[in-house]
Amino acid sequence: MQLRRVRIAGTGKYLPQMKVTDEELDERLHVPAGWVSKATGVGYRYYASEEETSSYMGARAAEAALADAGLSFEEMDCLVCTSGTKEQPLPSTAVFIQQAMGQEDSGVPAFDMDATCLSFLNGLDVISYMVDAGRYRRVLLVATEIASVGLNWKEPESAALFGDGAAAVIIERATEDSGSRIVHASLRTFSRGARLSEIAGGGTRQHAVKYNDEQSAPYLFHMDGQAIFRMASKLLPGFMDEMLRASGNQMKDFQMVIPHQGSAMAMRLIRKKLGIPEDRFMDITRGHGNTIAASIPMGLHEAIRQQRIQRGDRVLMIGTAAGLSLGGLILDY
Repeated sequence: MQLRRVRIAGTGKYLPQMKVTDEELDERLHVPAGWVSKATGVGYRYYASEEETSSYMGARAAEAALADAGLSFEEMDCLVCTSGTKEQPLPSTAVFIQQAMGQEDSGVPAFDMDATCLSFLNGLDVISYMVDAGRYRRVLLVATEIASVGLNWKEPESAALFGDGAAAVIIERATEDSGSRIVHASLRTFSRGARLSEIAGGGTRQHAVKYNDEQSAPYLFHMDGQAIFRMASKLLPGFMDEMLRASGNQMKDFQMVIPHQGSAMAMRLIRKKLGIPEDRFMDITRGHGNTIAASIPMGLHEAIRQQRIQRGDRVLMIGTAAGLSLGGLILDY
């Protein structure tokens, strides 16, 4: 057990203005009518415009979380961007979120934490220790993702999955009698799968200065979905068994399971492998798509907004990420 007295004080969400349907992607990808809907189960997702930068979307989600909590930015001790995509290589996206909130002179520490699709879960795990220890009173965690700009339209299986958007969560230290806490968290990385989901170009190994139109593929997103599915399906049951044993829980103890919304196939895998009833499974794939690290906090936000979880309910957040990584966090909301 890894108990931390941490409470979620508020959540917020932002979706871009441009709605993109499965039918539109059928045409763009030059696939038969109905192919995208069958392959992804998304229905529609949103793409950011040029004005809707990562920091703009993150700032709007953060402001919504502050309003939900009845707090002001002045009451935040830290701002952490927990995203798998970056607005630019340097400086961190968190800096630009602070700026987009009109808080550029606040001095509030702002930095990024990246574990691709598990960035939010990992950030919540790490930062919660600092809140529980009293290092920070309240922290604003923001996951803001623009996948649409880096999609490889020659790989329709992955290009059809993704959507853009942002979500934010405010955490604060919980009182002894509140019942809110983080119970347990686990992260496992199996780097044998590192090349199964990647953007190879753009870093120091293959710098952006080497980019040209004829060799653009390394600078676009690549994913071998079938290989990830096979690898994750073998690892997930053992990972979950280990997590349940370590935390003293059974699946029936969770009022809600909030997964990373990777794909319809991934959602079916998680539900089947872990035996989760449909009424306790938060599926927001339809209307969102895979929003990378924003998908778990979006699912949490929607579960709270739709009153599918109440204060004191035990919640499991779980997912996979590039790496290949598996992660889970048990929270008493």
